[in-house]
Amino acid sequence: MTSSHASIHPLDEALALTAQQPGVFTGRTTQAYWNMVGPFGGITAATLLQAVLQHPDLLGDPLSLTVNFAGAVTEGDFTIRATPSRTNRSTQHWIVTLEQAGPDGQPVVATTATAVTAARRETWSSTDLPMPTAPAPQTCEPASPAFRSEWLQRYEMLPVSGNFPSVWDESIHPSQSQLWVRDVPNRPLDFVALAALSDIFYPRVWLHRAKRVPAGTVSMTTYFHANRAQLEQVGSGYLFAQARGQEFRNGFCDQTAQLWSQDGLMLATSNQIVYYKE
Repeated sequence: MTSSHASIHPLDEALALTAQQPGVFTGRTTQAYWNMVGPFGGITAATLLQAVLQHPDLLGDPLSLTVNFAGAVTEGDFTIRATPSRTNRSTQHWIVTLEQAGPDGQPVVATTATAVTAARRETWSSTDLPMPTAPAPQTCEPASPAFRSEWLQRYEMLPVSGNFPSVWDESIHPSQSQLWVRDVPNRPLDFVALAALSDIFYPRVWLHRAKRVPAGTVSMTTYFHANRAQLEQVGSGYLFAQARGQEFRNGFCDQTAQLWSQDGLMLATSNQIVYYKE
């Protein structure tokens, strides 16, 4: 944090969970990460991962997280159930759900997820997708967002390429975006923050088509390539984030994304399938 005060970071406040029994947690949405009609999808993903990380039977660190946004998360209280469905020697497989009270007061599942955690060991490692050459973040200027949402205030975003179209004229453009990004206020990077950062990109269909249409993530998978010590080395520095779509068809499009540390270490990759409305 940039402040010397002991106030809680907005991310940690949003991720605060209370254990009711092993694997059952309660929490509450916060306005700090509010999107247009509900919480920012990245904060929901991070909250589900937080439940896994706080489970007393946890093995290892996050390897993958798939979140399926089955319905809208509404303002207020929620319950998360995190269950280790199978534990092997080096991997552990999780089923996670987020529930809220429906109109009749009965619990309704709003989000489902699966996760894999793993006990990593040092072995041969390599990359086949190095970080693109990019100007230093200190030389990049922030851009005004093309829409208003509270969660956008929680991140410093410095576009490198592929920012919002200058003219919304339905012309076709490449859908790739590149930017530097970090939490606001500054916060040391960890797995929950990285899970949220994997979802900071605006819909690829907006850039590809130069038209703002209603869109929302249906399912998102994030793969964590860095270990805990490597995330600690990043600290509160910038991440280089890149995303592009590959196919836009019949109301759905995809997004593939990568996040590197400032010194070029691949931290996470992500894939989404996104609904867009005509």
